Amino acid sequence: MTRAGPSMLTRVLMATTIGTALEWYGFILFSTMSALVLNRLFFPPGDPVAATLASFATFAVGFAVRPLGALVIGHYGDRLGRRKMLVITLVTVGSASALMGVLPTYATAGAWAPALLVVLRVIQGFGAGAEYAGASLTLAEFAPPERRGRYSAIPPAGAALGALLSAGAVAAVSTLPPDDFLDWGWRIPFLVTVLVTATGFYIRVSVVESPMFEEAKRKQGVARAPAVELARSAPRALLAGVVSSVGPNVAAYIPVVFALAYLTGQLGFSRTDTLVGALIFFACSAAAMPPAGALGDMVGRRVVFGGAMVAAAVFAFPFFWLLGTAETGYVWFAFGVSGLLLGAQLGGQAGFLAELFTTRTRFSGVALSREVAAALAGGTAPLVATALLEAAGGAPWPVVLYMSGLLLVSALAVALTHG
Repeated sequence: MTRAGPSMLTRVLMATTIGTALEWYGFILFSTMSALVLNRLFFPPGDPVAATLASFATFAVGFAVRPLGALVIGHYGDRLGRRKMLVITLVTVGSASALMGVLPTYATAGAWAPALLVVLRVIQGFGAGAEYAGASLTLAEFAPPERRGRYSAIPPAGAALGALLSAGAVAAVSTLPPDDFLDWGWRIPFLVTVLVTATGFYIRVSVVESPMFEEAKRKQGVARAPAVELARSAPRALLAGVVSSVGPNVAAYIPVVFALAYLTGQLGFSRTDTLVGALIFFACSAAAMPPAGALGDMVGRRVVFGGAMVAAAVFAFPFFWLLGTAETGYVWFAFGVSGLLLGAQLGGQAGFLAELFTTRTRFSGVALSREVAAALAGGTAPLVATALLEAAGGAPWPVVLYMSGLLLVSALAVALTHG
């Protein structure tokens, strides 16, 4: 196999990482807004808890369709190549995100408002179903084997930076007077996605095809039905990929979706200070990913990935205890530690998943592993956590058990994987 030169590797690194950051800006923007404003503008007024549950259900829809996006885009990524699919995912998610900024609200369009929001969320989720996986595995295939963990962890850091930008955009518009924020201010971060997508498209079209894919195509041909071949030849690897990916989803969406609503709604915490906590979470997560990937090159992916999930499971109780103090410093500290632990998970996960599958089925394998887990645990986590909190009369201990239990199951799956 011809190894990519330094200049080519740098170009691919920039294209995959910046593209992923730009694309996940839009996807995470919806996640943040679902907890803060969409529940108030797109659903019938009345019961705040019912509106929040409906908003989180719409949030979950984007995750439910992600496995379909992973299946379809992963199929063509393994057959036609990584490059074309990276451009398609960017345009799909970016267009849906931008259109959200011009949707009519429930007060204007009635039931059409949530229906249109769900349609765009479905389109957004379909495209996101292979974006993160495609960017990470593409860079892993370009990287030298001894540095695969370090390089493959950089696109996930880009995704965290995109999330950081989205949280910053929300924090900026949230400083507007409350009426202006609810009337038009919330639309601005969505509309900015037009420029974001155009920039990302320009960057993505410069990506050359993966040399590992080209070599496998030349020597073995492409898989006719990658997902079928994967299910037949490597079912245990696929199962391990899915179960191990549950933990990072819970560790991500409990803090940055459910906890935002919990702090502002249940504890009366300042919306601005809550958004600063989200910024801290994303910044710490992004900072932790490349070092975790590099550590995985030295001590093994399983040690880093599994160990970080165990640590996150242990920290679940202190996290909610710190939130419960409603003290700004403690809350921000809780978000910071959670962000570091998530970053360590995702930094180890990138190389771990890339090496679970062969080149012929890698796109499908990595995408399905991540997105089936995202549909099962990521999109449903805020909904389940809200229901558990309500059933316990506002006590967070069932959420703690739920979060810790899933993280430990995922860590066990990593520990039982060979390699």
